Amino acid sequence: MSLTMTLSLFDQFATPHLLGAPLVLLAIILPATLIFTSSNRLLSSRTSNLQLLLMKIITKQLMISMNYKGQKWTMTLISLLLFLALMNLLGLLPYTFTPTTQLSMNMGLAIPMWLATVLTGLRNQPTNSIGHLLPEGTPTPLIPILIIIETISLFIRPLALGVRLTANLTAGHLLIQLISTAVITIAPTFPATSLMTFLILLFLTVLELAVAVIQAYVFVLLISLYLQENV
Repeated sequence: MSLTMTLSLFDQFATPHLLGAPLVLLAIILPATLIFTSSNRLLSSRTSNLQLLLMKIITKQLMISMNYKGQKWTMTLISLLLFLALMNLLGLLPYTFTPTTQLSMNMGLAIPMWLATVLTGLRNQPTNSIGHLLPEGTPTPLIPILIIIETISLFIRPLALGVRLTANLTAGHLLIQLISTAVITIAPTFPATSLMTFLILLFLTVLELAVAVIQAYVFVLLISLYLQENV
């Protein structure tokens, strides 16, 4: 019984299929259609103005400490932020699938972006990039140990990016699934308790909406910090 219940809880993280075709492809393509673009009208709409204002605020927060070479990454980072945020939000809709709950996809985003920042540093300022492996003023006996520790921490960065995004989204989805199952189960016998649990579920859903956006922002923010060290 417990094994069946556990499998049913994790079924939401399996890729659904329709007529043999994986719906994850549709989930990946759909966010691009939800971004409002400029029209042929003389004046832009309120939605377009709001979108532009949000993009300006986010871009300023991400790129305020970057030099000119780092600011060339603006379009890449903003596009990645929009993609992750829309993917996370779409996963909260009923009968949908969240590709960002899959560690393989998150690592597929984290590793190339992290590697690009490292290669950028090695190309533009190789001395400073390698110098990050050894803090200034380190005692001579500790030099080999610190180099090993800093190298390990450098290669752990993409793993931390992918695992953080996966763990936060998976935990939120599982918690919503568990509480919603509890609401349906106890509704016939304890309606008052079921109502209180349902209110908790509504609060958790609103919190998960915020988490979906925040985790996308944190993912891109960490990449921008890695980039800042290498430009």
